[in-house]
Amino acid sequence: MAAQPRTNSKKERRQENEKLILAAAEKVFSEAGFGGATMQLIADMAGLPKANLHYYFPTKESLYRQVVENIFQFWLQAADVFDDADDPAEGIGAYIDAKMEISRRHPSGSKVWATEVMHRAPVIQDYLETTLMEWTEGRAAIINRWIAEGRMDPVDPDHLLYMLWATTQHYADFSHQIETLNGGKPLDDAQWEAAKASIKRIILKGIGVTE
Repeated sequence: MAAQPRTNSKKERRQENEKLILAAAEKVFSEAGFGGATMQLIADMAGLPKANLHYYFPTKESLYRQVVENIFQFWLQAADVFDDADDPAEGIGAYIDAKMEISRRHPSGSKVWATEVMHRAPVIQDYLETTLMEWTEGRAAIINRWIAEGRMDPVDPDHLLYMLWATTQHYADFSHQIETLNGGKPLDDAQWEAAKASIKRIILKGIGVTE
């Protein structure tokens, strides 16, 4: 009888372990901050030996940077709709939907980013000055084009982007407050959809766009 193929390759096991470590690191960093987090705490949360963490991420800083870069990559992907959209109703509306889903599914990653920036970005300042700067300038150019084409009211693109970030990320960064005001329960599917619809209606109407 022929031998059965192994169900878990070395590559698959590596991917699974990295996923466990990053999920645990997100939670620990969001609760303890960079200074309070330890590799042992993260290993315990992941249910893996501490040596495994050092195999995949040699230092706490390298693991922290990966957590921060992951959430930012999610946000970058959410903004792809700007590049392909024909108008602000489509582009900004889809961006709000995508950012709200990220806040729903990755609240800890968003909290890590917020805490890092509130402490003047001691670990990722270089990231803010390069990747974030370039991304913001690119999206601002698209918004300015829509304004020039008369598709939306003339507004400052930077302040519009800040408002979009603040509004959508609030649902992750202040999730405990929202749950408290929601009777101590997380928002359910219908409430998330209602929140998306409200945000889109308020922001798009505020910049002179109809859905």
